[in-house]
Amino acid sequence: MDLLLHIFWIFIKVNLLSTSGPASVGLLYTQAVPQMVSDSQFVQAVGLSSVLPGSDALQLAMYIGYAAGGIPGGLVALLGSILPPTLILLGVTFVLHRLRREAWINNFVEGLTPSIVVLMCFTAWKIFQKGSEGGWLSLLIAAVSMGAMLLKAPGRFVLLAAGLVGIFLYQ
Repeated sequence: MDLLLHIFWIFIKVNLLSTSGPASVGLLYTQAVPQMVSDSQFVQAVGLSSVLPGSDALQLAMYIGYAAGGIPGGLVALLGSILPPTLILLGVTFVLHRLRREAWINNFVEGLTPSIVVLMCFTAWKIFQKGSEGGWLSLLIAAVSMGAMLLKAPGRFVLLAAGLVGIFLYQ
């Protein structure tokens, strides 16, 4: 029971202190590694949740919860991930509906954007450093992936292709 409460609290905390699914990865990393999963398991979970359809954050939560506490752990992590944003969204929707014509609301959101981009880049670099043991091959895959994304290739296909290339290059 203590384990399930611990899992629930971690995902409540991550979802209250982060702004989006990708942005929560860095905070989740500090909370879950190495207490609940290893570095390599975390990197695999991020990759797997990015390839599968649906919410990356919820899939990552279920993976880590399951790794730590089995099926009950996965369900508790899912509940801890869904509950905070659902309650907050209901409250914010109520307030924004009343303030929707105020200019400062739009300015606030515009101010968040650059910070979120930096946070996502920092988190991606941290994951790349921890999960990549391939040296120049990893840098090559990263560069080709970036090029594909700049050419507007669908992200899921880029990740899937990189994984398939990894099967052959890292033998």
